[in-house]
Amino acid sequence: MRNYGDFLFTSESVSEGHPDKVSDRISDTVLDAYLEADPEARVACETLCTTNRVILAGEVRGPASVTTELLIDRARAAIKDIGYDQEGFSWKKAEITSYLHAQSADIAVGVDSAGAKDEGAGDQGIMFGFATRETEHLMPAPLFYAQTLLEKLRDYRKAGDPRGAGLLPDAKSQVTLRYVNGKPVGATSVVISTQHEDGLSQKALRDTLRTVVQEVLPEGWMCPEDEFYVNPTGIFVIGGPDGDAGLTGRKIIVDTYGGAAPHGGGAFSGKDPTKVDRSAAYAARYLAKNVVASGLADRCTIQLSYAIGVSKPLSIYVDLDGTGKDVDEAKLARTLNEVMDLSPRGIRRHLRLNRPIYTETSAYGHFGRMPDLEKDNFTWEQTDLVDALRGAFNR
Repeated sequence: MRNYGDFLFTSESVSEGHPDKVSDRISDTVLDAYLEADPEARVACETLCTTNRVILAGEVRGPASVTTELLIDRARAAIKDIGYDQEGFSWKKAEITSYLHAQSADIAVGVDSAGAKDEGAGDQGIMFGFATRETEHLMPAPLFYAQTLLEKLRDYRKAGDPRGAGLLPDAKSQVTLRYVNGKPVGATSVVISTQHEDGLSQKALRDTLRTVVQEVLPEGWMCPEDEFYVNPTGIFVIGGPDGDAGLTGRKIIVDTYGGAAPHGGGAFSGKDPTKVDRSAAYAARYLAKNVVASGLADRCTIQLSYAIGVSKPLSIYVDLDGTGKDVDEAKLARTLNEVMDLSPRGIRRHLRLNRPIYTETSAYGHFGRMPDLEKDNFTWEQTDLVDALRGAFNR
């Protein structure tokens, strides 16, 4: 999104009840179940959700105590927590089948450490991290507001608040912001499509959602009334996996930066942290956020690349998008490699990733979330490298 003039930019988000997010939630629930039992477990779980049916597939390596029955019970609990007890998709009645099998020995031999060989990356790939001063969470503003809208609706729905009355779990949002001199100044359009109970009037829904949007956007940022779109098709009663099949990993732009930054292509949910698709993307965000938080730049994009079975990153690329404060990008790339061990094992240890912390990441974005010190989660959002980065550049 390199443009410092006047322009419009749009990002979308989806709720935890979106079919693809139901699949992400179940895949990360499976992952957490294994990591609870064994921090060194290997998991690559894909989930398909459709009308009253859930299918688990993929490969795992972990203790026998993680049984198929346990995973099915956890999946039902996840569906219940999201809020699905509808005729076409119910946590009680859905048929859940597992086709998870043992991890391929060919993959294991490349990843596992042995003798003098360090732990290798779980696959080849490129991963990106990004940070920008557009919001206090150092995230792109259109995505931040699109996600916050849906989080508010979830909170109101689950709390029984009048602002959530009649709402059901499946929802999508889309926010378009106007930028002037490269900075967001207001919304030009907002779209919200939310599943609702039969009989809820569109006028009542629109009035309620307008109030929520005004709560979320900064004062004076509300879009014109004729650019505020609520359930544009007019009705949204049948939703969730009953309305559309869901698959793990289909919302990678929603999960990251809303299109404001590059994406390497790999999905996150259901993958243990030896998979650099996930862990290196977390590390890249962590580094980019610390660069911006340290005041070295207003925007930062970082790319890391890996090869399966190889422990060190093959490349580290830094782009400050013209916002660097007298910072040499090549020196910054070298510095980042010095302040953090970017091998798969180094990333997992630094960010403490071998723990059951992933269910929370499965909806409303993996980035821009506030770490909870008690839970020690979202460690990649911490800014504890700021002093080291400032010191390296004499700031």
